[in-house]
Amino acid sequence: MTEAEHTELRKFMRGLKKRNPYQSEFQQAVEEVATSVLPWYLKQDAYRKAEILERITEPDRIISFRVTWETDSGEIRANRAWRVQFNNCLGPYKGGLRFHPDVNESVLKFLGFEQIFKNSLTGLPMGGAKGGSNFNPKGKSEREVMRFCYSLMTELHRHIGEDTDVPAGDIGVGGREISYLFGQYMRLENRWSGVLTGKGLSFGGSAVRTEATGWGCVYFCEAMLEHHGESLNGKTVAISGSGNVALYAAQKLIEKGAKPATLSDSGGLLHFKDGMTVEQLEIIRKWKEQDRGRLADLQIKGVAYHESKNPWGVDCDVAMPCATQNELDHEDAQTLIKNGVIAVCEGANMPTTAEAIKAFRENGVLHAPGKASNAGGVAVSGLEQSQNAMRISWKRNEVDLRLKAIMQDIHDRCVEEGVKDGRVNYVDGANIAGFKKVATAMLAYGAI
Repeated sequence: MTEAEHTELRKFMRGLKKRNPYQSEFQQAVEEVATSVLPWYLKQDAYRKAEILERITEPDRIISFRVTWETDSGEIRANRAWRVQFNNCLGPYKGGLRFHPDVNESVLKFLGFEQIFKNSLTGLPMGGAKGGSNFNPKGKSEREVMRFCYSLMTELHRHIGEDTDVPAGDIGVGGREISYLFGQYMRLENRWSGVLTGKGLSFGGSAVRTEATGWGCVYFCEAMLEHHGESLNGKTVAISGSGNVALYAAQKLIEKGAKPATLSDSGGLLHFKDGMTVEQLEIIRKWKEQDRGRLADLQIKGVAYHESKNPWGVDCDVAMPCATQNELDHEDAQTLIKNGVIAVCEGANMPTTAEAIKAFRENGVLHAPGKASNAGGVAVSGLEQSQNAMRISWKRNEVDLRLKAIMQDIHDRCVEEGVKDGRVNYVDGANIAGFKKVATAMLAYGAI
């Protein structure tokens, strides 16, 4: 950026921080996008006159409400929940629901803002939104989770619909929670509609939805490496997290001939010295999905567990942060660079800090941002919406082929917008490609 562009960025961010004080996650997400798009945006008089950048960083609306529920012992509990409907110029609001004690308005605004551009990149008609609650499902019984979901949907159903806002799952919201939420929606509305995605296959869900984010991340990584004359085959991959994204990324990596070397949770790290096997993956998947256990309690022959460690100290060719925001910092980036990493492909939303991104860029490490490489989940959610609308179900292979084609197209759009001085900046490419489509639609609708 030129000095004049830096001045404009600082001016814009001062205003945004004044309007959104103490919302560090949201501020970080906006600054990353603004840094990428400003050199283009400042040359577009019509977009500047219509204040597209200022408008696109302000949610259409934020719905905040109380969720009151009853424990198994008869105690009454109250949590807070939100739905951030950020921008619907490309289609109905679309984005997940997250249940986690760290959920707050800033986190959901950052996620909803990211979702605008992620959905734009898929090429599907979806706007950006996000929602959730500071409810913690860990340690709760099945019936406690069910009662919480029923109570949340009792308010949320007023604000969503198949042509208005279509939530999905996220951290803490899997197939079980989506099922409870959908059942309550049907009771309240007295109709069946594709108003939630991530549903079970027996009642309108899509094949490959559970695997989609992890598989999509691997498809994007494969396209990125091949574009630069490399291959996934034989590469050692450090993965963080042990939820759906991490587990199905590992599954697809094994299929591609790569060697997943790690999985992690908040307690520590599993290290597969010779690469994870299919048999080991199945043991872990059952442990996490059915028993909901911690990695520390899992015993697998020949696999080491390291308490309070993250994956980024393990020698690897590729890093896939698949857990949560800002999990990979500057120190971690320096360790990865020292150990010879050639690519970082994000399976989570904004898992890499701004300082770490800068370090990767300065050292020639390929870096795929989550709004591009993490888009597989929402892409298949969009395909689920299409199947629901047409009252059909596509076969597993057909959905997988569509997913792979979408991820390849996202990669190609990042390359198209991100090439500078013969190198591809995937962060800039994703931000510019996603922003241009949304900004053009907003301008077409008029200045108000």
